[in-house]
Amino acid sequence: MQVPAHELLTRMARFRDRMDRDHPDWESAGITGKINLYYFTGTIQDGLLFIPRDGEAVFWVRRSFERATAESAFPDIRKMSSYRDAAAVTGKGNTGVYLELEEISLAQYARMQKHFAFSGTHSLDAQVLAVRAKKSPYELSRMERAGKIHRHVLEDCALDLLKEGIDELTLTADLYSVMVREGHQGHMRFGMFNEMLLGQIGFGTSSISPICVDTPGGVSGLHPSLPMSGSRERKLHRGDLVVIDIGCGVEGYYTDKTQSYMYGKAIPDEAIRAHERCVSIQDEISTLLKPGAIPSEIYTAVMGGLEPAFRENFMGYKENTVKFLGHGIGLQVDENPVIAKGFDEPLEEGMVFAVEPKKGIPGVGLVGIENTFVVTPQGGRSLTGTHRGLMPVGF
Repeated sequence: MQVPAHELLTRMARFRDRMDRDHPDWESAGITGKINLYYFTGTIQDGLLFIPRDGEAVFWVRRSFERATAESAFPDIRKMSSYRDAAAVTGKGNTGVYLELEEISLAQYARMQKHFAFSGTHSLDAQVLAVRAKKSPYELSRMERAGKIHRHVLEDCALDLLKEGIDELTLTADLYSVMVREGHQGHMRFGMFNEMLLGQIGFGTSSISPICVDTPGGVSGLHPSLPMSGSRERKLHRGDLVVIDIGCGVEGYYTDKTQSYMYGKAIPDEAIRAHERCVSIQDEISTLLKPGAIPSEIYTAVMGGLEPAFRENFMGYKENTVKFLGHGIGLQVDENPVIAKGFDEPLEEGMVFAVEPKKGIPGVGLVGIENTFVVTPQGGRSLTGTHRGLMPVGF
């Protein structure tokens, strides 16, 4: 399961190139976030990856050094008891140090500052995310496997789980069990400290309940302390729309997919037409996912082609709408770039997006679709299937 050494070397070289491009005067960088450490070293341990501009990078590990050396093909791994050990070798008074300012806590920064005595710090978050955005064949192979599991579970297996009277939380637990048996790693990772068991799973209007994260859908929640879970009280009944928006992971890499079902009878014709329109928008976006395309221009063109009446409750419900049409995905479900305003760098072959045009329908719930696409010269290629959604169950 070891990440190949050449993969790690290529990632580090790309990061250095990006830093040279964006910050020509950079002198050193430090990475401590677990996901970024895995990306660059192939292991998730408590440590510091120190990258001097004019020297070789060193992965200083506090715990567990033994596991790091067993798992990782990174060329220089050294043991430390604290940052003091690393500072004794790298030197104090480093200037122009770049850190993950989106990840590091003030307490951790203070501990680093105590030993390294940085005279200035800057953010490297954008540069790391830009490097992670373009997937290698090694990474795409993991996402391909995740996508196949995802498609099979949501298009083949989930139908047997939808039974009259089941509640949202029990369906989540049942679906989790199936996902893990089929190969899902059983763990979900998001940015900005968000947490979910699988994703958003809701019946009817639960799927448009307001929630605390930036997503077009919602979930009714188990309790105020667990707002991202399904409810024990919301039971499945004939005529319900069922929305399953979940991730699937293999060896750290995720795909994202939303599949919808009509239980017992069809939802209203108006809702079906809105769903079909969302599917056509997904198809339109997928054709535009080619190298050289600009995400912000895709967003502007697609949104500009929608009539005002359809834009109401598009990408959410009421005031809980979002200002994107898709997002990057990889080692976390929500990555850069985003199909939204402000993302103006051209797409590259190998980037991967979850495209999710959706619309809230009063009294019905969230219609629409989501699949994961890899950027190719021919347009987006779906990793998670091609089903159009609104699968009939129990008719």
